[in-house]
Amino acid sequence: MNLKGTTVAMVTPFTKEDGVDEAGMRENINYLIDNGVDGLLAAGTTGESATITHDEQRKMIDILVDEVNGRVKAIAGAGSNSSKEALGLVQYAENAGADAALVITPYYNKPQQHGLYEHYKMLEESTNVPIIVYNVPSRTGTDIDVDTIVKVAKLDKIVAIKEANPDMDKVSATIKGLQDQDVKNFMVISGNDNLTLPMISMGAMGVISVVANVDPARMSQMVNAALEGDFTRASKLHYELYDLMKVLFIESNPVPTKDSLNMIGRPAGHVRMPLAPMKDESTVKLTKVLKDLKLV
Repeated sequence: MNLKGTTVAMVTPFTKEDGVDEAGMRENINYLIDNGVDGLLAAGTTGESATITHDEQRKMIDILVDEVNGRVKAIAGAGSNSSKEALGLVQYAENAGADAALVITPYYNKPQQHGLYEHYKMLEESTNVPIIVYNVPSRTGTDIDVDTIVKVAKLDKIVAIKEANPDMDKVSATIKGLQDQDVKNFMVISGNDNLTLPMISMGAMGVISVVANVDPARMSQMVNAALEGDFTRASKLHYELYDLMKVLFIESNPVPTKDSLNMIGRPAGHVRMPLAPMKDESTVKLTKVLKDLKLV
C-alpha cells in the first residue's frame, strides 16, 4: 500500500451544540484534497479521539470514506487501550471501506513489548484492512522499540508506522533494522511535522500531519520536494513553515490548530473538555504566525 506523501490528521469540527459537524467535515475534506494532500485521517489524536464516542467515531469513518470517494487515501483512526475495542473499530473501518486503519499503541496500561506484538498480531490476523502502527510515547506512556517494530513489520497487513517519538537515532535504527531483516513494503511515516524533512532524508516516506490542516498546500509541496530529492526547495519550505510547526503545539494539540482554522474561516469549532480554550498570550503568538504566513 502506498502511503507516500502528506496525510492530514484532520480535526473533528464540532457544532455549537457539541455534535460532529458533518457538513463542516465534508467541506474540510474537499478543501484539503483540492490543496494537494495525498491522504486524510479521521478520528486520530488531532481529531480528539479521546473525547469522541465510538458512535461518533464510526460516523466519521463513514463520512470520510463517502466524501473522499477514492480520490486520496482514507485512513480511519481505530485504536484503543483495549485490544477487543481496537478490533471492533478496525473491523468497522474495514467494512466501511477505509483504505487503512491507524492503530495507536495501547495507552495507560503500558503493555510489555511482547504484549504490543500480540496486540498487532491479533488485529492483523482478524481483519483484512492494512494497519498503520502509531507510536506516540508522550501521550501513551509506551514506546514500541525497534526490535518490536521490525517484528511487527513482518506481519503481512501491518504496512507502516507513524513514528512520533522525536528520537532521530531511533528512526535510523528502525530503517536499518528493516533493511537488515530484508523487510519490504513497510513504510516509516513521520508523526512530527518539524521532523518530517530530516526523517525523509533518512528514508521515511512522508508525514501524517497536523500542520497540513492549516497550510495543506505548502506542507504538501515541502514533502513532495523532499521525496523527489529537491532538498533545497524542501528546506526553504520547511523554514517557511517552521514557526507554524512550533506554534501549533504551544498548547495541547489540537487546541491551537482549531483556533487557527477558526481564524482562517474553516470549520473547526470548539475543543471538548478537558481541553480548554487557549490562553490570551498564546493566541497573540499564534495570530502573528498566521499573519506572517498570510493565512489570515
